[in-house]
Amino acid sequence: MRKRSHRNRAAGAVAAAAVLAVAGCDAAGDSASGARDPGARAARPSASAAPVWDRGPDSIAAVGDSITRGFDACAVLSDCPEVSWATGSDAAVDSLAVRLLGVTGAAQRSWNYAVTGARMADLTGQITQAVLRKPQLVTVMAGANDACRATTGAMTSVADFRAQFQEAMDTLRQALPKTQVYVASVPNLKRLWSQGRGNPLGKQIWKLGICPSMLGDADALDPSAVERRDTVQKRVEAYNEVLAQVCAKDRRCRFDHNAVFDYRFGTEQLSHWDWFHPSRNGQARLAEIAYRTVTAKSP
Repeated sequence: MRKRSHRNRAAGAVAAAAVLAVAGCDAAGDSASGARDPGARAARPSASAAPVWDRGPDSIAAVGDSITRGFDACAVLSDCPEVSWATGSDAAVDSLAVRLLGVTGAAQRSWNYAVTGARMADLTGQITQAVLRKPQLVTVMAGANDACRATTGAMTSVADFRAQFQEAMDTLRQALPKTQVYVASVPNLKRLWSQGRGNPLGKQIWKLGICPSMLGDADALDPSAVERRDTVQKRVEAYNEVLAQVCAKDRRCRFDHNAVFDYRFGTEQLSHWDWFHPSRNGQARLAEIAYRTVTAKSP
């Protein structure tokens, strides 16, 4: 009887283990079972490990260019960081920092190191400043100015863009191995041209030097102008591929999967001074995209 009872208990244990396996459960603390099944023991660390991504970081530092500085959202040719999608305090924008930290928390534990006109080559310097705050999340939106040059020939090469972004990420990782990174895609510059070109005031502002590779001779539709804009567009698409690839190599980095690039900015989302940079409404849309990406259960 004792042998039969022992066999019955063993059979019951095997059946229970099978049910748990089918259900995808991890029987925590079952070291005896793990010892008998090397495969189960090997799988246990990944099944029981804590999630790498924290959906509620407690501090934020933003790096990037004029978009993150709220350029032309409040006054012509001026920064307006209070409406920044990343760290702004404006209630109409409801920035990523306010959504994650609350109004008081955002004021105390979010910092904006973006610089109007910055290119990817400048990102390492901004990261170097940001790491001194030891933020739990760093937001990155950079690359538009690498395409927005005087000529298409002056655009940052894809190889250089990759090396510069990788250098910035390496600088962050050396200082803060566990800090998370949200990377926004470069906006669709050709769509911004198509939306803003119907506004006379915007086109006058463009002549002051805003993204000449895309916005120069705004009304020109000859083959040369079309080819120029298409060249810029393809370079932006290549930059976004780089951002996705470099970010994918880092367990604590999330790319927006081209959500910013794909967003169909309309006239309400564009500055009513230059009809190219985001307005308050546009900044709010960028904040929504960032918040969805940062708080998603999976990338």
